[in-house]
Amino acid sequence: MEDKSYSFVTGRKNTFHILDYVFFIGTLVVSLLIGLFFGYRGRSKHSTKEVLLAGGKMHFIPVSMSLLASFMSAITLLGTPAEMYNFTTMYWYIGISYFFVMFMAAHIYLPVFYNLGVTSVYEYLEHRFSKGVRTAGMCIFSLQMMIYMSIVLYGPSLALNAVTGLSLWGAVASVGIVCMIYTALGGMKAVLWTDSFQVVMMITGVLATLIQGSIEVGGFAKAWEIAAENERVWFADFRVDPSVRHSAWALVIGGSFLWVSVYGTNQAQVQRALTCKSLRDAKIALWLNFPGLCIILYLCCLVGIVLYAFYRHCDPVTYGLIMASDQLYPLFVMDIMGHVPGVPGLFVASIFSGSLSTLSSGLNSLSAVLLQDIVKPYIAPNITDQRAAALTKVFAIMFGIICLSLTYVASLLGGILQAALAVFGMFGAPMLGLFTLGMIFPWANKWGAYSGLASSLIMMFWIGIGAYVTKPDLGRAPISLAGCPNFTVFTNGTNTYVEYANYSMLYNSTTTSIADLTPVPPVKDSNPVDKLYTLSYVWYSFTAVLIVVFVGMIVTLITGKKDPKTIDARLICPIFDVVFPYLPEKILKPLRFGVNHKGKYDIKPTQSEMPLKDKNPSLGNTDQLVNGIETEMEIMVQNPDDKDKENVTFNLENDNMKS
Repeated sequence: MEDKSYSFVTGRKNTFHILDYVFFIGTLVVSLLIGLFFGYRGRSKHSTKEVLLAGGKMHFIPVSMSLLASFMSAITLLGTPAEMYNFTTMYWYIGISYFFVMFMAAHIYLPVFYNLGVTSVYEYLEHRFSKGVRTAGMCIFSLQMMIYMSIVLYGPSLALNAVTGLSLWGAVASVGIVCMIYTALGGMKAVLWTDSFQVVMMITGVLATLIQGSIEVGGFAKAWEIAAENERVWFADFRVDPSVRHSAWALVIGGSFLWVSVYGTNQAQVQRALTCKSLRDAKIALWLNFPGLCIILYLCCLVGIVLYAFYRHCDPVTYGLIMASDQLYPLFVMDIMGHVPGVPGLFVASIFSGSLSTLSSGLNSLSAVLLQDIVKPYIAPNITDQRAAALTKVFAIMFGIICLSLTYVASLLGGILQAALAVFGMFGAPMLGLFTLGMIFPWANKWGAYSGLASSLIMMFWIGIGAYVTKPDLGRAPISLAGCPNFTVFTNGTNTYVEYANYSMLYNSTTTSIADLTPVPPVKDSNPVDKLYTLSYVWYSFTAVLIVVFVGMIVTLITGKKDPKTIDARLICPIFDVVFPYLPEKILKPLRFGVNHKGKYDIKPTQSEMPLKDKNPSLGNTDQLVNGIETEMEIMVQNPDDKDKENVTFNLENDNMKS
C-alpha cells in the first residue's frame, strides 16, 4: 500500500478514463441487442403467454440465472461490503436462511401457483378470498415495486457519481431507457437472457475487485487477520433479544421470512418460475439459487473484509472523502484499480448489471399484473390476446417513465431514501402473510384476509417509520483516523476535538486512543414506545406474517370460518405432507383438516381461467362459455374413501378472456 495515488493519502479521488466509459456503454449495448434479437425473433408469436411467460417452455438454467439476478441488485452489491466494514461478520449467517427460503418457495408456495396456471399471483387471492383482496394485493405490489425500482436506479447512480465522476443523470437516463426498450421489445425471453448475461457481469466484477484488493493489502489471510484484530470478525452472537440487529437467530429465522417474501410470493420472482416447462424444472431453478445466492453473498462479504483492511487507518466517510457507506465500494475500486484504464468501467458495468436485472424484472411483472388484475377484470374483459400482448409493451414503457420520474423525486428526498428501502420490506412482508393465511389455513375467509392485511400494514409502517425517526443506536465497530492526512487534535476547555479536512468532531474520551475514534451517540430520553422501534429490521417479515395470521384467524372465527371440505384443494398447501412426507397416512389424513388433496378434479374453467387450460388441456373447452356473465365452476371431487361424488359449486366472476 505504498501507492501515493490512494484517495486517503492525496485527498483526491480518481476519475474515469475513456476505456471505462467504453465498458459501461458496452454493457448497455449488449443488453439492448439481446432485447432487439428476441423482439425480432418472436415477432410472429405475438401473445400474452409469449410476452409474459416466454411461452412457458424455458429451460431451468436461464430461469435460475434470472431469479438470481432479479433481487441481487446493485444495492446488494454496494451494501454488503459496507456491512462488513461498518459492523461484523454476523451477516454471514443469512446465507443459512437461503436453504430454508428455497425449500419454502419451491415446495409450499410455487406448486400452488403453478398448478393453478396463473399469470399473476394475485389471481390466487380472488379464487381463495375475493376480487377485492386480489385488487388490494396487486396495488400493494405495484407501489412497492415502483418505489424499489426508483431506488435501485438512483442509489447506485448517486454512489458512482460521487466517486467516479460518472454523470448522475446520464447514468440514470441511459440505464432506464435501455431497460425500457429491451423489456418492451423482447418480453420475458429478453429479460431472462439479459439477466443471465448480467449475472456473469456481476460475479466477474466482484471477483476482480476481490483479487486485486487482496493483492493490495498483502493477501486475503492478512486482510482477515486485520479485520479480526479490529473487532470485525464475530460469529458468536446467539442472543434471542429481537432488538439485536444481527443475531444468528434473527438472520436465520427472520432472514428466511424476509427472503421467502421475495422468492415465494413476489410477482417478479414467481412469474419467472412459471416460465419453466414443468413444475419440476421450476423447482430446480429455485434450488439452483441456493448456491448462487451464497456465492454472491460471500464474495461481497469477502470484499468487505478486504475493504476494511485497506481503509483501516483512515475511515473515508468520517474523513469526508465520501458522504455515505454505500460509496465505499466504488471508492475502493477507484483506489486499487483506477490506474488500470477499463477495469473501473468493468466494475461499474457489473453494478449497473444489478440495476438492469432488477428493473427489467420489475417492468415485466408490473405489466403482467396491470393487464391480468386491472385491465381484464375491470376495463376490457373482451380484449383479444394479440391486443393484450401489445398493451403489455406499452405498459412496460409507461412504468419505465414512472420509474424515471420517481428517480428524480427520490433525488430531492435526501435521507428519506433509507426509509423508502424499509417501505419495500413493510409492503412485501404483509403480502407474504396474506398468501400464507390463504394457503395453510383453510378456514380463513375474506374478512380475515382484509383485517389481517390491514393490521399488518399499519403495524409495520408504525414500527418502520418510528425506527427511521428515532434512529436507534446500531452499535458500529470502531473506526480509525490515524492514517488520515492533515489530522490534528486540540483541546477547547474540557472538550477534546479532532480536526481534519476542514471538519471537526468531539473526541470520545472513553476510547483508548485517537485511532479508535468513535462518535459519541446522543443521549435520548427514555420512552417505552421507543423500545418497539428497536426491533431488528430482519424480524420485520416474521412479525408481519404473525400479525396477518393471528388477526386474520381471529376475525375469521368471529365472522364464520370456511368449511375446508368445500375448498378447491389446489388453493391449499398440504403443509404436513410437504414437511413430513414419510409420516403414515393415518397421521397425515387428519392433518389435512378435511381438504381433499387426494381427490380427482373435473373442472370447467371460466374464461378468466385460460391459463388453466394451457397447463391442463384436459380441463375442458371454454369457447362455449357466454361472454360478460358470471359462470359456475363445478368441481367434481372424487373422495378416495367414498364411492359417491361430492358436487361443490363455486361462483367465480368471468374475466372473459378469449381462447
